[in-house]
Amino acid sequence: MAEPPAGLAGAGLSAAEVAECEPLSGGTYNTLHRLRLTDGRRLVLKLPPPPGTPGLTHERGLLLGEAEFYRAAARAGAPVPSVVSFDEDHLLMTECAGVSWQQAPPAPGADHSRLRHELGALVRRLHAVPGPGFGYPSGAVPPSADWRGTFTTMLDTALTDADRYAAPLPAPVARIRALATAVAPALDEVTAPALVHFDLWAGNILLSNGRISALIDGERMFWGDPLADFASLCLLTPLDDDLLAGYGAAALSPTERLRMALYRTYLHVIMLTEGAPRAYPAAHVARTIREVTPHLRHDLTQLAAAA
Repeated sequence: MAEPPAGLAGAGLSAAEVAECEPLSGGTYNTLHRLRLTDGRRLVLKLPPPPGTPGLTHERGLLLGEAEFYRAAARAGAPVPSVVSFDEDHLLMTECAGVSWQQAPPAPGADHSRLRHELGALVRRLHAVPGPGFGYPSGAVPPSADWRGTFTTMLDTALTDADRYAAPLPAPVARIRALATAVAPALDEVTAPALVHFDLWAGNILLSNGRISALIDGERMFWGDPLADFASLCLLTPLDDDLLAGYGAAALSPTERLRMALYRTYLHVIMLTEGAPRAYPAAHVARTIREVTPHLRHDLTQLAAAA
């Protein structure tokens, strides 16, 4: 058994209660440990990095957001871990059955289509949860009273991080800011904050017995435009009919497509920036640049055409 993590006591557990402890890989910011307790419970303990660890501005207080996501999603009947305890120094939650969609993807065909439809229906449940206000629960990015003000601050903060870490963006930060400002009125269509996961790529969706068993890693959540979730649901791929059908949505309107371009821009800027503070290996950084840059260029072309 691996040595119990230092954050165990803060989660209200003693080493004597832990029968097994296993570090989990896959986390890129926080640290995870799988625990089996002597009473048979299987839990996951998530710990933040040490104070002073380099990171992006919006990454402060991620555990608060993750705990809020799970509790809100549970109210909507979505399959998520149950929160056992949390504070700014730990999040203790139940372990969910299954393996990630990324690790064991369904074969193309009927199973894949059915699961994409099921995913769309689950996400619709999330988006039915109203929020207390726009933005990140931690307040790491100062919120505004409306979605336009909140999101433009979120994007501006990400671009400031990109400038600070000399991220390899395909356009100057000033140009991206100017394009976002020019099309920002499209955000005024969003008048009520909803629950947004914003990291629903295949690695954060668990499958078991041919069904979706859990939506995990809700630490990137915010309260905002439900449409923003499709940026990660269709990461580096087009929107697909199966997902939209499960969600109960028709084709996007021109204004919705413009908002999608803004949300994808935000996500792609983050993806091209985070490698520097996290000291990703050079090969990882090069692959990210190669895969993400054409999509960010496409986003910016859409914004320029509308501007």
